[in-house]
Amino acid sequence: MERMPEEQETPKTSRFQWFIFAFLIPILFGITVALLVFTLSGNNIFETAREYSQKVPFLASVLDDKKFRSQEVMEEELIGLQAEVKDREARISQMESQLDSKDLELERAALEKQRLEEEINELTAIKEENKRAFKDIVKTYENITAKKAAPILTEMKDEEAVKILSNVNSDTLAAIMEKMNPEDAARYTALLTAAKEKSGSNN
Repeated sequence: MERMPEEQETPKTSRFQWFIFAFLIPILFGITVALLVFTLSGNNIFETAREYSQKVPFLASVLDDKKFRSQEVMEEELIGLQAEVKDREARISQMESQLDSKDLELERAALEKQRLEEEINELTAIKEENKRAFKDIVKTYENITAKKAAPILTEMKDEEAVKILSNVNSDTLAAIMEKMNPEDAARYTALLTAAKEKSGSNN
């Protein structure tokens, strides 16, 4: 009779099971117990392995070379990071200085604007005061007699006299001109006519 396939595989399976139960499981159990004993006794299994590996020249050189390379890489990365930090700090300080200069320029511009506004207000006030003072002068010449006003005006500069004469009312102007000598009256008439033509052309 021929053997069945199951009967043929039985010895192979039995040998494999015998190998697992008799050899592999005890070895794994022994390694586990040894690791547990090492750990409980306070020994670091990895440090111990490194110490033993240093006794073997080939393994020690390989481990030292890897350690050296990793330190070089870490140093290069550290130098690169430090350079990047310095670069960013320089950019930040540059931006801060630009902001400070812009703030200073804005502050100066605001102060200059305030100074100009104060100067404009002051000049406007002076102009208004001068207008009021001139109106008072005109009123004074309108209230005094033409006989007194005529000699005063002839002693003034032509520009000032013409300015007053061009602002008094027509009755006062006629009376003052009447009290002047003919040469002065003719001169002021010509000056008043030129001033009116000039103001008319400007308008």
